[in-house]
Amino acid sequence: MRNLILLFLLSVVSATAQQGEKRNPYQLEIVDNPVEFHQMAAHDSKMIMIDLQAYIPTLVLDIRYATTNNFTGEIIYPQAFAFARQPVAEALLNIQKDLAEKGLGLKIFDAYRPYAATLRFYEVYPDTNFVASPWHGSRHNRGAAVDVTLINLETGKALEMPTAFDDFTEKAAPDYQDLPERVKQNRSLLIETMEKNGFSVYQSEWWHFDFHGWEQFPLMNLSFDELRSQY
Repeated sequence: MRNLILLFLLSVVSATAQQGEKRNPYQLEIVDNPVEFHQMAAHDSKMIMIDLQAYIPTLVLDIRYATTNNFTGEIIYPQAFAFARQPVAEALLNIQKDLAEKGLGLKIFDAYRPYAATLRFYEVYPDTNFVASPWHGSRHNRGAAVDVTLINLETGKALEMPTAFDDFTEKAAPDYQDLPERVKQNRSLLIETMEKNGFSVYQSEWWHFDFHGWEQFPLMNLSFDELRSQY
């Protein structure tokens, strides 16, 4: 009887280990426990994850990974939410206020991204020029990156940019020059406004911005529902 119990326990441990390897095959330090996250946020307010649309009601969300209208052709997120760390959210609020004076605003394509999504993206498109390497994790996984564009507040229409979101061509690079002047001006306005508020543009994607100090935030693999439970 004792041997049967021991075999059962070993099988449970083995199955749990295999599931852990599947969720984190590169053995990264990842916060995937809501209790750990809540303790971290209680100790340091910078770690709090902010619901961006609730915090900045004028933001427009177009969360492509909650639809099939993305490069994977799959629904990656079960809900369309955008979360970011508290300092990131505060910077985005300042940006939205600055842009409003010009009759403009931000549209968010993506913000915090669970690590599981990064694994799936690399399976679909294993090119680390455009997709984060899963052995390092994405700055989106840290709640410290956003994918954005500019919109006209009066019409709600997006300003013309070099490419569509998630265009994996050379035209997506923020320094690509073979473009109409108005398009380059729109791109420059977005980049300059974001940089003035603590973000830097990614070398291959005009829409992707990392917040300064992203290194201080841990990788996470928490669902949107788990993040919403903090409120």
